[in-house]
Amino acid sequence: MATKTMSTGQAIIERVLAHGVDTVFGLPGAQTYPLFDAMAQAGDRVRLIGARHEQATAYMAMGYAKTSGRPGVYTVVPGPGVLNTTAALCTAYGTSTPVMCITGETPKDFIGKGRGHLHELPDQRGLLRTLIRWADRVESPAAAPAMVDEAFRQMLGGRPGPVALEAAWDVLATPGDVADTPAPGLPAQPEPNSDEITAAAKILAGAKSPLIWVGSGAQDAAAEVLAVAERLGAPVGAFRGGRGIVASDHPLGFAFAEAKSIWAESDVVLAIGSRMEGPYMRWQGMAWTPRPATPTLVRIDIDGMEHARLPADQSITADAAMALRALLPALDKAGAGKADRLDAVQEAKARTGKDFRDNLQPQMDYLDAIRTVLPRDGIFVEELCQAGYVSYSGFPVYNPRTYVTSGYQGTLGYGFMTALGAKAAMGDTPVVSIAGDGGFLFGVQELATAAQFGLNVVSIVFDNGAYGNVRRDQIRRFQGRELGSYLENPDFLKMAESFGVMGLRAETPADLKPALEKAFAANAPVLIHCPVTFGSEADPWPYIIEGR
Repeated sequence: MATKTMSTGQAIIERVLAHGVDTVFGLPGAQTYPLFDAMAQAGDRVRLIGARHEQATAYMAMGYAKTSGRPGVYTVVPGPGVLNTTAALCTAYGTSTPVMCITGETPKDFIGKGRGHLHELPDQRGLLRTLIRWADRVESPAAAPAMVDEAFRQMLGGRPGPVALEAAWDVLATPGDVADTPAPGLPAQPEPNSDEITAAAKILAGAKSPLIWVGSGAQDAAAEVLAVAERLGAPVGAFRGGRGIVASDHPLGFAFAEAKSIWAESDVVLAIGSRMEGPYMRWQGMAWTPRPATPTLVRIDIDGMEHARLPADQSITADAAMALRALLPALDKAGAGKADRLDAVQEAKARTGKDFRDNLQPQMDYLDAIRTVLPRDGIFVEELCQAGYVSYSGFPVYNPRTYVTSGYQGTLGYGFMTALGAKAAMGDTPVVSIAGDGGFLFGVQELATAAQFGLNVVSIVFDNGAYGNVRRDQIRRFQGRELGSYLENPDFLKMAESFGVMGLRAETPADLKPALEKAFAANAPVLIHCPVTFGSEADPWPYIIEGR
């Protein structure tokens, strides 16, 4: 078998590139010099996008993965560097996003000794294993290819998720012979069990008012979801991760609040790649309650553990697209009819849309302005802000992987940094990031990254001078006692310009449309500042959590 002599750092990078990766997000430091030197030697086979804070490297990797469907890879120093990225790793875990962290460690002889070497943690690998799908250590150049292969298998096999590889400081620089072998292909996904498919088809064939519910696990099965939905005449509901799988303007495409309006009349629900957070947590007031007996629940999920967490009347453990392709002929065989309720569900959808437009202002007008200018395939990155919450139901989404969310982690401040990774992945596709003033300032330093690397994200900052939800809750629930929620902000336009980024202001929703048109025409990073009077925004939470 042919071998090549290279350092462990080179062996890791070469194997990562062999898996089709062409972009790495990173911030260099002493322990990772051999990794960065390996990328430098790789030349134009890899694009390195730097950052001004470690957290941004991981968020950018997540945005890259969520919008492209390809793994996002980042590298930072160990210890505090890795710890700075753990919020993004948790978010990637919560949204089933394939992200790979490559990092260093103390010198080999210091690992586990507690001597206080530079960046030492008591057990970095063990800590990471508690947060993400898999973490391990490369001990030599020869071991690197197999370890990288295993990292990709763990990251992409079954339910996607984040993984981490580390190597000791000195080991990364150690040369050795590395076997020249091809990287393996993607791991095979679990195929559906025919008995489970037959049983599910029988249940669905007996449904009079079926509903399909999709999550992020169905993002790569959009054609199959629509085929089954049209076969059954079933509306397709989604909360956050499933947005865009069926287009909002398709008669069967239902956003969160729209789906709630028809939930009570649905007798069978087919859940695909979803934890069902909306119906069984948010519509239960976030309380721990047993799943009601009705509607009958059929679940398709690639992760068998999900069926234990939320037992269904019939479970199918399989890849979503494969299961749905098997389900279609099984529905025919079971004699499934087509539900005749399109007019009724369309009326409910229209009624909910009007309710949103009447009661959730000015957020809906801002979102309408964005949707008017953003192309159908444009990418929208929501954030934890008042417009972001309304976007769960109020922002139309037309294509898979164009609505980016932090999922159940609710990671304040993730949006702008994640949008940069989305732009790195999607090239000329327009990317809009929305954020509140508080959340945006978590990653404001990455305006420098946007300018340096030409990541032409349009960032809309809704500035109400507060952590808006917190301040509202303090006023309402604690007799007006506010603490820590009021913000004094910089001049956002001057700040943007100081980074070399175009700054625009939109005082009203009507101002936002021409500002966005100017921003997209600029083909450059742009910050649009939208000042909003605190308290003028309608409370979206009654539409998101029952009883809130």
